[in-house]
Amino acid sequence: MPLVIGLTGSIASGKSTVSSMFKELEIPIIDADQISRDVVEPGEGALQDIIKEFGKEILLPDGTLDRKKLGSIIFTETEKRAKLNAIVHPAVRNRMLELKEAYINAGEKCVVMDIPLLFESKLTHMVDKVLVVYVDEEVQLQRLMNRDSSSKEEALQRIHSQIPVKEKVKLADATIDNNGSKENTFAQLKDVLNKWEVQL
Repeated sequence: MPLVIGLTGSIASGKSTVSSMFKELEIPIIDADQISRDVVEPGEGALQDIIKEFGKEILLPDGTLDRKKLGSIIFTETEKRAKLNAIVHPAVRNRMLELKEAYINAGEKCVVMDIPLLFESKLTHMVDKVLVVYVDEEVQLQRLMNRDSSSKEEALQRIHSQIPVKEKVKLADATIDNNGSKENTFAQLKDVLNKWEVQL
């Protein structure tokens, strides 16, 4: 049976770095963030459902979703956010499962599902093993402030909106310490894949 790895971490922990390393190793990646953008493209059922729920004013003139406008609506209203999630999340999950099946049918021995909120969204049942990328909290904070030019308060608010990375580490089948160099991170990834008998 092919091995399905759930790749996760916390914001600014370096999960994207590890994701690109899987690509280098030619292991297919199913990216939840990318899919959540794809399923709300014009012509997609999820976008039609969002228009029904929120009205045409959440569209830009070219017919694509006005994320800022929608964001401002759901940011303040919990009920509306729940309605949006009820439309988007199942569409994302279904697309991820379709892609997983397609890769398995194509004979892939290993598939990675890159899901930032794997634990928060309770999606661990979709994968065989969970790999968590972590960094020390000070490093995480600094990286996030640098990456998004955000203040310390804003960065901390975003970090605290997720399950703490220490908790995720306890729930993982394996972890990658991303405090060091890229070479060091890559070496750890290869070790984990060796342990899990993924042929590179």
